[in-house]
Amino acid sequence: MTTARTPSSARVTILMAVYNGSDNLHEQLDSLAAQTHPNWRLVASDDDSRDGSAELIRRFGAAGHEVHLRRGPCQGAAENFLSLIRALPEYGAENGWTAFSDQDDVWLPDKLHLAMSMLWEHPQDAPALYCSRTWITDARLEGRRLSMARPKPPGFRNALVQNVVAGNTIVLNPAATRLVSEAAQEAGKIVIHDWWIYQIVTGAGGTVLHDDRPTLLYRQHAVNQIGANDTFRARMVRVGMILQGRFKEWNDINIAALAGSAHRFAPEERQVYETFAALRCHSVPRRLADLLRLGLYRQSRVSTVALWISALIGRL
Repeated sequence: MTTARTPSSARVTILMAVYNGSDNLHEQLDSLAAQTHPNWRLVASDDDSRDGSAELIRRFGAAGHEVHLRRGPCQGAAENFLSLIRALPEYGAENGWTAFSDQDDVWLPDKLHLAMSMLWEHPQDAPALYCSRTWITDARLEGRRLSMARPKPPGFRNALVQNVVAGNTIVLNPAATRLVSEAAQEAGKIVIHDWWIYQIVTGAGGTVLHDDRPTLLYRQHAVNQIGANDTFRARMVRVGMILQGRFKEWNDINIAALAGSAHRFAPEERQVYETFAALRCHSVPRRLADLLRLGLYRQSRVSTVALWISALIGRL
């Protein structure tokens, strides 16, 4: 457990998955160096980049920053981040404060400070996850627009069917770090690390602290892993993915990934998980009845309707 006495003295381990990010990586590293919260270190995992990304990170470390560079598993971003979480004990960081960084964003100077200030008010022995809104930009960091608000509160009944936690904004308190560090040893394939973390933390009865203040510039470009979901077209694409069966594939992966860690869930959340996993194989009437009884929800009316349609046509 951390021995920090104040938020500013708490050491944050920043996990960054890297792959051919040299076009923008230097700006992200500069924004880490500019953080008003001074006590951090970077653990980066590079998936055999061919563009000099690893050398940029080495030079950043040589400039006086604590940097640990690892070779990634070369199985995509989700597995790269999961490998970083699994490696936390190697750095004695499995009981500390943890942040997640993409390679192509730019953090605002007070990002870590805001996260630590909010998390510090929460008991450090109870899991808590901080996340925030972002400024969505184009590839040149221009044309800022604020990411979508979250009208409904985060929670496990949302996490099972939707990810509302932006992984590039996540900061975990010591109890949440310990929880996901242990659960990562039990997980197989995951869809993406932030959704899995959201499910694990809320499933275990943890708290999500969503900050309405944006804390970074979220760069949009042609090779974003997921991309923003703040336009009508983007939302319709996601609704289409639900109806076309992609959502069912994701649920298959999520349910399997959570199976090994279900013993960590609070009793009510474990019952919700088990009922959700089972209802997908039931008849239509029973499937719809169980879905109603569980009270699962998404953030918008349109996507909630799509959720119900997916249950009706067997693509949940």
